[in-house]
Amino acid sequence: GYAWAEEPQPRTVAGTDRSGDLILVTIDGRQPGYSDGVTLAEEASLMLSLGAVSAMNLDGGGSTAMAVKGTLVSRPSDGTERADGDFVVVLPPA
Repeated sequence: GYAWAEEPQPRTVAGTDRSGDLILVTIDGRQPGYSDGVTLAEEASLMLSLGAVSAMNLDGGGSTAMAVKGTLVSRPSDGTERADGDFVVVLPPA
């Protein structure tokens, strides 16, 4: 079953562009009237449109959330951030 790949879902994806710069994207979903989410094919197309030459789908669904400088900037489908042990932290160079 790859239904999860073919149904719009909240998703998180990381990639790099030609210069090696990091591209992080969070797509909200499961919220009619706000965001339905995307399929994996739509996620790949989005990353290509952002200039990604390499990308990887990360955890999605209710685990999808993005915070910038400690402030939540996405709308998680569960209504709040999920207590989750998986996360990506990006820090500026020293």
